[in-house]
Amino acid sequence: MAEAEFKKDPEYAGFSSSPDEKHDVAPAYQDSDNLSLGRDQSEWQALSFWTRNGCTLESFKRRKGPAGNLNANMKPRHLHMIAIGGSIGAGLFVGSGSALSNGGPGALLLAFGIIGIMIFNVVYALGELAVMFPVSGGFYTYSTRFIDPSWGFAMGWNYVFQWAIVLPLELTVAGLTVEYWESGVSVGVWITVFWLIIIFINVFGSLGYAEEEFWSSLLKLCAIVLFMIIGIVLCAGGGPAGGKYDEYWGAGTFYNPGAFSNGFKGVCAVFVTAAFAFSGTELVGLAAAESANPAKALPGAIKQVFWRITLFYILALLFVGLLVEHTDERLLGSGLSDSQASPFVIAAKDAGLIGFDSFMNVVILVSVISIGNSGVYGGSRTLTALAEQGYAPKLFAYIDKSGRPLFSTIFILMCSPIAYVSLSASGELVFAWLLALSGLAALFTWGSICLAHIRFRRAWKYHGHTVDELPFKAIFGVYGSWIGLGLIFLVLVAQFAVALYPLGGDPPSAEAFFQSYLALPVVLLFWAGGFLWKRAGWLRTRQMDVNTNRRVVDWDRINGERARVAAMPAWRRFLHRVF
Repeated sequence: MAEAEFKKDPEYAGFSSSPDEKHDVAPAYQDSDNLSLGRDQSEWQALSFWTRNGCTLESFKRRKGPAGNLNANMKPRHLHMIAIGGSIGAGLFVGSGSALSNGGPGALLLAFGIIGIMIFNVVYALGELAVMFPVSGGFYTYSTRFIDPSWGFAMGWNYVFQWAIVLPLELTVAGLTVEYWESGVSVGVWITVFWLIIIFINVFGSLGYAEEEFWSSLLKLCAIVLFMIIGIVLCAGGGPAGGKYDEYWGAGTFYNPGAFSNGFKGVCAVFVTAAFAFSGTELVGLAAAESANPAKALPGAIKQVFWRITLFYILALLFVGLLVEHTDERLLGSGLSDSQASPFVIAAKDAGLIGFDSFMNVVILVSVISIGNSGVYGGSRTLTALAEQGYAPKLFAYIDKSGRPLFSTIFILMCSPIAYVSLSASGELVFAWLLALSGLAALFTWGSICLAHIRFRRAWKYHGHTVDELPFKAIFGVYGSWIGLGLIFLVLVAQFAVALYPLGGDPPSAEAFFQSYLALPVVLLFWAGGFLWKRAGWLRTRQMDVNTNRRVVDWDRINGERARVAAMPAWRRFLHRVF
């Protein structure tokens, strides 16, 4: 937006960069800055309805305007639902089966709880950075700005690579999920059908992604709530007469066969499944850049993550552990590809509730398609941001008239045919290696967000600013980011131990190690490539820029809101902080 236009915009009138200081003119915003991104929508609004939604040939032409000029048409309801249910998929519904088998119900709750605490702090750190520096397309920009440009390069390409691999994985899982009903149709046909569905959703750009995520997340959350209600009834002995749960069941599985399987090593083995299950939680930060008012919508969405972790992961898995024994042979080898080994489906089948197992399988199917669609969204936006910053070919910076990063989206979608490899005789082995590539990738992204937040706070203080000047603060501040970073290191160490000495007493082998730890050498390779290209290293505190592209804030409104909250009773302040 031009400077004169910015000053006329009533929404930003009177904004200032500090609580005690006002400026007549807002600072200039450049590159992928979210304040200009999508604000000037006059050209987009002048297009026809079908062109705006990507359904005409005209919509594929290049959009005029600043680089990274994506749409800003996501609504708060989209962000809230993406935050609550967006990343719930095969990791929770199916992967929890192998995790339960490897570690037992106690390890399941412990590992998911630890990862949940870590994710809670990661998302709040991301929220503080994203509200302060509204950057479209990638968390890697925070690594570039506050850690090391070469590491930022590595994190950007690692994130693109992660989602490019997740997409064919999810298509494979979706195809195999249909086999639950023994359709007799080749899995390859179903992979093609679901690939076309994802292509169709992406025709409509960010709004197509947002609407699909809203409704699929609503279905997932309703299914989990329903599962937990049924779980309470079953544990109390309210199952069908003559069935497994027709008398008081309680917490018997925690005593027989026991809460833990394979001891400490079993707990370590569950961490990577838990990390995969939480992958995509950070997408709310990407999506916020395409919302109409991210400064208002993002903090509210960030706060919903607490409820997703406690209600829709921990409580759901508690009932999984109560209802399904970890020695159940149907859990063996479930991995992420066999929905019949899902403990949710197993519990539904054992309950004798006609049709409920099929319903849960439908939810799993919708979930994996949803995650595949999220992969296209996250990968394409990050690739576009990389191109805008000169870290990828400029071709990928192309934004069409409907607001789609066209060539970036096509690039991610064209990774889908990798899914057909699963049809070959060695398909299961290829699937395992693809999973190894993506399994730990998210941990490096989350660790970089925490470290960037720690470094930002140091630079913020160094340049003479105070915490009171932050419009949105991480709930535990910099200590939360240290906790998150420490837990990520703990998970990496635990996974390293399992990679060296696998479960079952197998001797150490290079193949087993790299199937568990392949993400590390991939990240290091990207970092080396970034260093050779950019020749930039670790940033000193004085080199970190905390002003460029910083959001200009209406402090009168924020201070008024803070005063209103401060006047609340303690219990209301607590609810406001959490919700």
